[in-house]
Amino acid sequence: MAVGLTLMGANAMAQEATLSTVQVEAATDNPFKPQTAPQGKFTAPLIDTPKTVQVINEEIIKQTGATSLQEALKSTPGITFGNSEGGNPSGDQPFIRGMDAQSSTFVDGMRDIAAGTREVFNVESVEVIKGADSAYAGRGGAGGSINITTKKARNENFISGDVGLGTDNYKRATLDLNRVLSEGVGFRLNAMAHDADVPGRNGPENKRWGIAPTVTFGMGTPTEVTLSWQHLQTDNIPDGGVPYLYSSTAMAGLPGGSTVRPTYGNNRENWYGLYNRDYEKEKSDLFTATVEHKFTDTNKIRNSLRYSKTRQDYVWTQPDDSKGNVLNGYVWRRGNARLSETTTLQNVTEFTGKEQTGSIGHSYAFGMELSKEKADVRSTAIQSTNTACNSVSDPWCTTLSDPSGANAAWSFPWALPAQSTINKIDTVALYGFDTLKLNEQWLVNAGLRVDHYKLSASGPAGGRGASAYPAYDLSRSDTLFNYQLGVVYKPASNGSIYASIGTSSRPGGSTLGNGSEDLTTTTDALANLKPEKTRSFELGTKWDLLDKNLGLTAAIFRNNVTNVRITDATGTYMGGDKVVNGLELGFTGRILSNLSVFGGYTYMDSEQKNMGIGNVANGRPFINTPKHSFSLWTSYKPMARLTLGLGIYAQSSVNQGYAVSTVDGGIVTKGAAGYARYDAMLAYQINKNLAFQLNVYNLGDKVYYSGVRSPHYANMAPGRSAVASLKFTY
Repeated sequence: MAVGLTLMGANAMAQEATLSTVQVEAATDNPFKPQTAPQGKFTAPLIDTPKTVQVINEEIIKQTGATSLQEALKSTPGITFGNSEGGNPSGDQPFIRGMDAQSSTFVDGMRDIAAGTREVFNVESVEVIKGADSAYAGRGGAGGSINITTKKARNENFISGDVGLGTDNYKRATLDLNRVLSEGVGFRLNAMAHDADVPGRNGPENKRWGIAPTVTFGMGTPTEVTLSWQHLQTDNIPDGGVPYLYSSTAMAGLPGGSTVRPTYGNNRENWYGLYNRDYEKEKSDLFTATVEHKFTDTNKIRNSLRYSKTRQDYVWTQPDDSKGNVLNGYVWRRGNARLSETTTLQNVTEFTGKEQTGSIGHSYAFGMELSKEKADVRSTAIQSTNTACNSVSDPWCTTLSDPSGANAAWSFPWALPAQSTINKIDTVALYGFDTLKLNEQWLVNAGLRVDHYKLSASGPAGGRGASAYPAYDLSRSDTLFNYQLGVVYKPASNGSIYASIGTSSRPGGSTLGNGSEDLTTTTDALANLKPEKTRSFELGTKWDLLDKNLGLTAAIFRNNVTNVRITDATGTYMGGDKVVNGLELGFTGRILSNLSVFGGYTYMDSEQKNMGIGNVANGRPFINTPKHSFSLWTSYKPMARLTLGLGIYAQSSVNQGYAVSTVDGGIVTKGAAGYARYDAMLAYQINKNLAFQLNVYNLGDKVYYSGVRSPHYANMAPGRSAVASLKFTY
């Protein structure tokens, strides 16, 4: 059966458009076949698109056993993940080329701004574009963007799914049902239930379920109407990670050249949370209506309307190192609480087509986006006045090496603020793209986008030292101009060499208060700051080899960020610069008739510049930006029914922060060490309807850290685990 795969295009990291669905060869033939289909907003096949783009298709997600967006993205090198003290401590915080991409994450081409952890049960592919891309994605996109393409109804009948059991109380079931209800009417239903502990950790667990029905009217006709709903609900015991050994202030007492790492008392199972206090509940709903009309085989108009609502409610324990207890062998259990509701209303209208003017061919996309986003948040810290731990004093204090009292009674009085912090963003955007085919060897890709961005922000009483509500009530409007320009030379029909330049804009408040917001707008001075700007340069080449079964890409790039918000002794102001130079290599497809590969290598040399007098970050690398990262998933079929898989995921060390040593004036670095992780898979096709798959994750039981951003703690990655699944298709 052919696999329906939506390729990087109109949605590709854009909030405005979705791609057409194309049929590619069955997964058993070439599961990672290079992507070559025409693509909406990118207006050219991927081989002729002057950008670094990787598409993680459904087959890769299935073979690697990924169940979340973060697990799926490990297949692409150069992406790291952050964490935070509030906002989105354990949810998706991807960094691309050293820049936070949480607010540059999209579902079917529309921005998905809410905090939380995303699932893959309803995912057709995950599309990653790298480099400044506000011309495609609007505000943000300083290092790149991520688009999740969901499953849509097809003109065929099938039912598939899987049931999985594994170590660490792992249980999971999925269902994918498609039916042709009548001529031109198709219905598809995806559903999922998941319940599992966190491997190697004693306490946290993840429990969730989801359902995603979609119906399409007029399939195969000039006018198609699609209605869809996706609901996801989680009920977790969150993992607050492990503390650093030294607080940011205590680092100054170490000799220069020292490195401060996270510490877990030499037992990775150590969890510092409280069962009677900690919980994490999330609920999200996305309702989408899309109408597409084809005027000709190449020209069409598409309109998508979406309403989304996400609720996040949590209390979790942060193993805070800031009070100096960890040095004495104790952990202080600070609590963080948050109740938020994020709603969005978005409408995207896009016209795409092809025309010929004289000897020049045009493949174009023009569109308009309207959106209203709002976040209503109440959050607080739960902490006693006595933060010193000189002994075990449950529930507040426990030992680093052997935490106790996880079941301790909880009676400490606390409350969320009576008033909310409210952030609103209204956007009106116009954009246009065109790929001009000058002849068989030369193409020019050009695009321009204009956003009118309006932010309103108000804060609760006492939030900034004020007693009246609101403590601040601010607004700011910006008109953001961004462009993309690339030149492509084709020495052969199966290859290209390109040079491109693109820009991005990050105005204040652009995450809507849903992440570790480094562009907050809580004072008049902050509201007056100009947007952060990024300019990206890229020189690369792409080739489809071995009868177009293997795709290879290579690019060198430079991202230059200006107007970086920095703080010195006089306060906060704009003026800093950040630069990252790098190399990107990618490969996807079949090397031999029974051997396929997917992955790549990324090198990043980053530096913070002009960060203010006395700022220790001057000349230092970005936070959470490894110099080297590598990913490889390889699939080998020694016989028709047997498939073997091996994954290698590695990166060098990442830094979280810096301090000047009072001992010798040198630099002390806080961060996490590099690692190499190995996964394996065995799949056996029992018959045409049933298959067995065994995945083993983190074969070497490597201790490493998957989230490094907070100055006080790091998220520990899961330990070794195994999952056996029975997959069915009828």
